[in-house]
Amino acid sequence: MVAYFAVLGVANGVWLARIPAVKLNLHLTDGVLGLALLAAPAGLVVVVPFAGRIVQQAGSRRPTLIAGTCTALLTIALGVAPGLPALMAALFAFGLAGGMLDVAMNSQAVLVERAAGRPLMTSFHACYSFGALAGALFGGAFAWAGIGPAVNFAVVCVPLALVAILARRWLLAESGGEQVAALAAAGPADVVLEDQAGDPGPHRARMTRALLLLALLALCSLLGEGAADGWTAVYLKDDLGASAGLAAVAYAGFSVAMAFGRLSGDRLAQRFGAARLMRCCGLVAAAGLSLALLSHGPAGAIGGFAIFGAGLSCTFPLLLSAAGNADPARPAHGIARVAGFGYVGMLGGPVLIGGLASAFGLQRALAVPVLLALVIAAGAGAVAPRRRRRRPAA
Repeated sequence: MVAYFAVLGVANGVWLARIPAVKLNLHLTDGVLGLALLAAPAGLVVVVPFAGRIVQQAGSRRPTLIAGTCTALLTIALGVAPGLPALMAALFAFGLAGGMLDVAMNSQAVLVERAAGRPLMTSFHACYSFGALAGALFGGAFAWAGIGPAVNFAVVCVPLALVAILARRWLLAESGGEQVAALAAAGPADVVLEDQAGDPGPHRARMTRALLLLALLALCSLLGEGAADGWTAVYLKDDLGASAGLAAVAYAGFSVAMAFGRLSGDRLAQRFGAARLMRCCGLVAAAGLSLALLSHGPAGAIGGFAIFGAGLSCTFPLLLSAAGNADPARPAHGIARVAGFGYVGMLGGPVLIGGLASAFGLQRALAVPVLLALVIAAGAGAVAPRRRRRRPAA
């Protein structure tokens, strides 16, 4: 299971590391490149609502396998694209495959959590984070050696596709008796969800108030992550006068802290509970980003951004786990809804911060993720296990 999180992380990491080389090869301006890069998140946002239905119909095993293999192989298309239209088409397809993989593998992760009887989601997402770091290092090494992105992507991503194919044997099936076993692991067979009025009854796939709250919290979480992705280095360089190299360290610190935070998240959730961990994460994230914005030097800002990454690290995995367990029979439905809102936040976060920065300055604009982190802390109870009622005896 961890292989698919790593596959997505490595593919994203190696692509991000070689964007400058692709830009140079295709003679793209900054503005045109920015437009082209929107194709991948657009594909992701488009596919997520349909991914939930597909996974619900076919189960998560086959979509995870197919999307994982396609994600790895489509990375190669990014390196061989002969022009802007081909690059944008490849990026859109890459986003489609990545979005499908994200919903399917998180649905599969919910089944694994149930089978194990303990929290595992943040560890799975840690594999994604470490995979992204590994992919960036691979990309950097090939760039340093003067090797083009097409060869780089082929060398890294063909083995990734083989890993995705070979890892299928460890995926859990959801049909027949195995689905019953998975649901039994979630609770007694005669347990049913309550509807919004409190009365038990047939549960239809819909956006309940509980899912809506989880989705809004996911938007807050990934908006903060997207803001860090796009503006951390810019803040250090333009507002604090740091060198380009030192500015890059800030985002590296954010990413590494997020990866290690996720690695410890499952143990913390098991010991203290998901809601308490979520609340602490929101408060730590708010404190870290506040420190970065109030610091007058690069050192304090780098430390603050690292604390911000550690705070945000477990929030999105906890929200996905809660969404997948909101309806044990339909984990993909909840995950798709919550992930879709989250990705809108990640896509719109850098744009929102940029617009506010133009009007009020970047330091004030970055106060928005501080407020959103406090919203996450306030809404932490949403990730607590939902109470279920037993069906009355006949």
